[in-house]
Amino acid sequence: MNKFLKLFAFLAVVFVGMSLVSCDDDEPETENEEEEITTLSLALVGGAAPVVFQFRDLDGDGGNPPVITQGTPLAANTTYTGILTLLNENENEDITAEILEEDEDHQFFFRPSNGLNLSVSYKDADADQNPIGLETEFRTGAVSTGTLVVTLRHLPNKTAAGVKDGNINNAGGETDIEVTFNVTIQ
Repeated sequence: MNKFLKLFAFLAVVFVGMSLVSCDDDEPETENEEEEITTLSLALVGGAAPVVFQFRDLDGDGGNPPVITQGTPLAANTTYTGILTLLNENENEDITAEILEEDEDHQFFFRPSNGLNLSVSYKDADADQNPIGLETEFRTGAVSTGTLVVTLRHLPNKTAAGVKDGNINNAGGETDIEVTFNVTIQ
């Protein structure tokens, strides 16, 4: 009887141990966990002076509202080179570098609206020659005002209709950050 109790206790310990191990195995591994983006800066170079638009939200969703710095007016009929920089200032991380490392999984979209006379084209590409959007070309037209929505999508379908040309409608994926800037062209 003593051997039976020892065997039973041993099997119980093994069973509990295996249960704990199997619980850990059931948890899905997090691949490519989303990064916190506290700051997005869009620098436009090519006019008389660089123009910088910035979104900064150190406490994330909720809490204090983000601080959005609208750039100075853009010159009409001018070509600018656009450079995006993304940071997680809370962790002192350069998210731009991570996007470059995972370029096939990311794409920026730029949507001028409300009468803004502005066109944007991609100047960078991933290994499959699909756009990323960290470097762009902005072309202003005639005097106008409106908004520019900048969106970063994670795991977009870069081969879907229009996505290569910057059309977000068929991109799918998840939005990592979306910011709206007021823009004036004069």
